[in-house]
Amino acid sequence: MYSDVERLVLDYGEKMTITGETVDDILFTKLREHFSEAQIVELTAGIAMENFRSKFNAPLKIQAQGFCPLPAR
Repeated sequence: MYSDVERLVLDYGEKMTITGETVDDILFTKLREHFSEAQIVELTAGIAMENFRSKFNAPLKIQAQGFCPLPAR
């Protein structure tokens, strides 16, 4: 379903997000094969911002705005 580059970016995001995970040199080298330094910085900032929002919104009980509705359970 995802391209190799998309899976690489998802892996990067997970390594940045999950406590105890780290971005190792191998993963960073793979990113550099597909992205410039500026693109990696922008990607990192985007992931970090989403992590910030998840930590900021939850304790304040800020609900999703419905831009990406989840299926009913």
